[in-house]
Amino acid sequence: MKILVTGATGFIGSHLVDYLIELGYDVRATIRKTSNLQWLKDKKIELIETNLNSIDDTIEAVSGVDYIYHIAGLVAAKNYNTFLKANRDATATILKACEQSNPNLRRFVLVSSQTVAGPSSSLENPQTEDDVPRPITSYGKSKLEGEKITLSYSEKIPITIVRPPAVYGPRDTAIRDIFKIANKGIAPLIGFEDKFVSLIYVKDLVRGIVLAGESNISEGQIYFITSHQFYTWNEIMDTMKTALGRKHLLKLRIPNALVLAIARISDIIGQFSEKPPVFDYEKGIDFIQKYWICSPEKARRDLDFVSEISLEDGLTETAEWYKLMNWI
Repeated sequence: MKILVTGATGFIGSHLVDYLIELGYDVRATIRKTSNLQWLKDKKIELIETNLNSIDDTIEAVSGVDYIYHIAGLVAAKNYNTFLKANRDATATILKACEQSNPNLRRFVLVSSQTVAGPSSSLENPQTEDDVPRPITSYGKSKLEGEKITLSYSEKIPITIVRPPAVYGPRDTAIRDIFKIANKGIAPLIGFEDKFVSLIYVKDLVRGIVLAGESNISEGQIYFITSHQFYTWNEIMDTMKTALGRKHLLKLRIPNALVLAIARISDIIGQFSEKPPVFDYEKGIDFIQKYWICSPEKARRDLDFVSEISLEDGLTETAEWYKLMNWI
């Protein structure tokens, strides 16, 4: 079985590669000239340099594979058009290449994002796959456009879409910053009321992605691959405290208005830098939402998927890995 993974050098993609190798599959990974291969080094995989906006490059990458897991994309950009080029247009190129050169493809799996759905209205109403998407950021809107392109090919190519929520685990640079702050004894909490989130440990996620890709009933479907419970940031920080072996954390509540003010300043400064700011005004809007939660029920029903790794075990394993790598 030959599998193509795009975005294989990244956090989620590299863990998916590891899982596919563990399952005994023959893995091909697209890379760029500038790709950092630290997580793929010395692994038995085929690396193919590919510009995913070039049809000729992409035809070579998709030819002869049985499954494609498309994870590559942008999570930070200075403008919406840049997001679209990576998250919509590259997806379109891959699908067009499949249509032209891989008629026997068993499944194209797009790894999208919970941000496509947008936040929920209440704890009792987590987002489901049937809800009308209401993304609130340029990133989420561009991922939705990628989903639309994918769905438009559903009569030509067997497709499945998965939407992970917030993902954490070893190799993740985003949550590392929170670990760093917590390791210094501080727990920042946004707002003065609890905010609820869906989370997934990366090893649970990649297992769910493959289940979705190989299921006989998932063709043409969308799934949230998510935890079976919702967490408050207060609970997450308490669990992180234990994972780090700390006795106490000083919890600091940051008003929503201050979060947005900091985000606005970061946004302005970022316009003068070469790279887009990691924390911009849209990210600030994202952070102050009360309910970033999605339902696990469809994946449980169709795929028999249930997250297996507890928050305690996942954060502990992540903390130990960060320490081993001197990341915190």
